[in-house]
Amino acid sequence: MGGANGKSGHRVWRNARLATMADGAVGLGIVEKGAVAARDGLIVYAGPEAEIPAAAGQGAETVDCVGRWITPGLIDCHTHLVYAGNRANEFEMRLAGATYEEVARAGGGIVSSVKSLRAASEDELVAETLPRLDALLAEGVTTVEVKSGYGLDADNEKKSLRAARRLADERPVTVRTTCLAAHALPPEANGDKDAFIDLIAETILPQVAAEKLADAVDGFCEGIAFSSEQMARVFDKAKALGLPVKLHADQLSNLHGAALAARYGALSADHLEYTDEEGAAAMAKAGTVATILPGAYYFIRETKKPPVDLFRRHGVKMAVATDSNPGTSPLTSLLLTMNMAATLFGMTVDECLAGVTREAARALGLLEQTGTLEAGKSADLAIWDIERPAELVYRMGFNPLHARIWRGQ
Repeated sequence: MGGANGKSGHRVWRNARLATMADGAVGLGIVEKGAVAARDGLIVYAGPEAEIPAAAGQGAETVDCVGRWITPGLIDCHTHLVYAGNRANEFEMRLAGATYEEVARAGGGIVSSVKSLRAASEDELVAETLPRLDALLAEGVTTVEVKSGYGLDADNEKKSLRAARRLADERPVTVRTTCLAAHALPPEANGDKDAFIDLIAETILPQVAAEKLADAVDGFCEGIAFSSEQMARVFDKAKALGLPVKLHADQLSNLHGAALAARYGALSADHLEYTDEEGAAAMAKAGTVATILPGAYYFIRETKKPPVDLFRRHGVKMAVATDSNPGTSPLTSLLLTMNMAATLFGMTVDECLAGVTREAARALGLLEQTGTLEAGKSADLAIWDIERPAELVYRMGFNPLHARIWRGQ
């Protein structure tokens, strides 16, 4: 993990082209002949090499980037990375013509992931998740958000969140955990959604908060999941416990989830295919980030696109994430996700790159710490063998990562 010569404390990456992604910068905040200096895991300078202060460069280990591009380390701000087994059999059934209802009757859907996760030990969950995490890290990801939501009872939700926390002990990466107990109804709830919401508010969330297992609380506001009234009860409890909120909103219908998320000052509202103008305006006013998830749209063959133009018009910030999960987005490439966001939804290169760096950091409440190349932030960098940043969005199935730096190392 140390530097090339074992030093980790003080390094300068010079002879580089920077996409600083600084908030308020023009476009990508490009610096053509740039350098980044880091000390003790933090950036102390990012800008033109000719202007680097003597103190920032003095006595540092120097890395010649030979004209390569440096971006902030990538951030995957919406994943369900911790799960057991997979649902390839359902995929096969659907391709053979089975309906979602038939798949569910055959024991498929989220319930099958619940069964698998409950049967797995915490160690098994960590072991099964690491290869998926490694695929993301190999593409320059330095921060990843991981949701629970396949446990659906106190013990298994906590097991899932503990496994997610442990990923940061196993790999050099920043992990943010999100409690998504309000994901689906467990089989033992016998269809009683209100009673399950009571269990979440009265038992699961207080225990998760007491054990400091989650950085945020999420839920699925949808006809097949929970109503906005039910989600409001979960959010009220989260707020009382001092936990920020996020929401899976307006994915399959418009239950005004975006407006609900905004009302609670949510960090982000995610999916958003059916969000209306009122929802977009509310999000803009609240500073709630729109997290765009093209993987799920593609995989379940949706036809309704998220209203990217509406978000632009209202000035809603847009993040882009894999939504990596076994049922609707078995995707572990943030580079491919950017290409999908551009190709399927018409997002620009600048929007896609900001979406997996600065805006993804904002969606996790981490913009003070990471997501741009600016002094005072974590030295999380991705160094690329590319001629221009558009290549990161344009190519499919090609990984031009030269080096990934996390906290200066």
